[in-house]
Amino acid sequence: MRASAETAPGSSQTTAAAPFKIPHAVVMMLLIIVVTVGLTYVIPSGAFDRDKGGLVRPGTYHVISKDYAPGDILAAKKSSTTLAYPASPLAVFTSIPVGMTGAASLIFMIMFIGGMFGVLQETGALNAGIERLLAATKGNVYVLAPLLMLAIAAGGTCLGLISEYLVLIPIMLVLAKRLGLDALFGTALITIAAKIGYMTSVTNPMALVIAQPIVGVEVFSGIWFRLITFVLYLPIGIWFLLRYVRKSGFVHNQHLEFSSAPLPGRHAAIWSVVTLSVVAIVVGAQKLDWENRELAAMYIFMAVAIAMVGRLTSRSAAGAFLTGMKAMVLPALLVGLAKSVEVILKDGLILDSVIHSMARLAEGQPPVIVAQAMVFIQMVIDVFIPSTSGKAAVTMPILGPIGQLAGVSGQVCVQAFIFGNGLTNTITPTSGMLLAYLATGNVSYGQWLKFILPLFLLLTVLSLAAISIAVLIGY
Repeated sequence: MRASAETAPGSSQTTAAAPFKIPHAVVMMLLIIVVTVGLTYVIPSGAFDRDKGGLVRPGTYHVISKDYAPGDILAAKKSSTTLAYPASPLAVFTSIPVGMTGAASLIFMIMFIGGMFGVLQETGALNAGIERLLAATKGNVYVLAPLLMLAIAAGGTCLGLISEYLVLIPIMLVLAKRLGLDALFGTALITIAAKIGYMTSVTNPMALVIAQPIVGVEVFSGIWFRLITFVLYLPIGIWFLLRYVRKSGFVHNQHLEFSSAPLPGRHAAIWSVVTLSVVAIVVGAQKLDWENRELAAMYIFMAVAIAMVGRLTSRSAAGAFLTGMKAMVLPALLVGLAKSVEVILKDGLILDSVIHSMARLAEGQPPVIVAQAMVFIQMVIDVFIPSTSGKAAVTMPILGPIGQLAGVSGQVCVQAFIFGNGLTNTITPTSGMLLAYLATGNVSYGQWLKFILPLFLLLTVLSLAAISIAVLIGY
């Protein structure tokens, strides 16, 4: 007789427990939305007064009465400056289209990046370019990875590039596959370098132009300290990635051959279009205040230009564009779901309450403890406000005066903001851009968390030590 698949009660046989797996990214975001709705019932509502520029006025926090009447909650009434309402249970679902609408420009940009890469791959220029890059480094990942990470981190720390790097992940996936490495390597190469760039922010305008003036510090001043952190952190990130390569059992094959012949004229022209377009995107974002809408338009332009230079037929170009867009549906959806969390927090008027409560923890402590507490506060707030510029506008007016009273300089307050912002953004599931990176690279959040956690902990310890040194030397 066939043995029963189930063990009868009282049987001495035991079945092995299935290993716990982190849910799919979409399911995980839905769970976070449910938890966020629950928080609007537990956390008191409150608000700071703000000036015309949207900056918080320190010392103006006030509690707002909350109406828990079931009829009003189910009616999904909107909170006001005098009366707040917890989120309706229906907000678990109604917040999603609102979040998708709020993140529409970023969602479309992500979709159009996928479409552009679909066209680029259809021309054959992508694989040809990867071959020449590998030939130039003889396929040595221990040479190639540090060079690429240096360039990517430099763009992040100097120019504040982050969403722009989403476009590079498909290239890294092709490169990793050609080398015999996995998708995690290709995704991590971009993500670690980009996040370390933000974690050090030598001249990152997204962080410094907003944060430094709020605490009375000249923009881009104190560059030497941030440059030291960049020089220290980036080699650690490179070492961590290459350590993963070695532990994966990868062995460099010196006999692996790559095409070193010059690129065909058509492929060279396509890469010229890509290069010039990327330069235009960087200049537009830095000098012309381009936002996601303009960047999305540029990716459409790139797709059309690549198709024309590559002499694709209209039918094959359109098909490739749609195929590329399909690959970006998951990253785009995750960005919208992350935005939904922000919608619920703002509608329930609990975001300022969280910031106020966290800031009070640092009051009355010695300078070094205050500085370290500021790093932790920024790390926690980053879960609720992943946006760098948005977090600076909300937290710096509050933490700046607290630091001043404790003898912590404005420069150190900014450094704590930079550390906290960069650290949490490597792991927080509410960061739409991190989720977009992972989904584009076909890396699950659980896989990423297991991989990156040791580096996150190491850099956290180093950041706490660095912020302490900054206080002690009077930075």
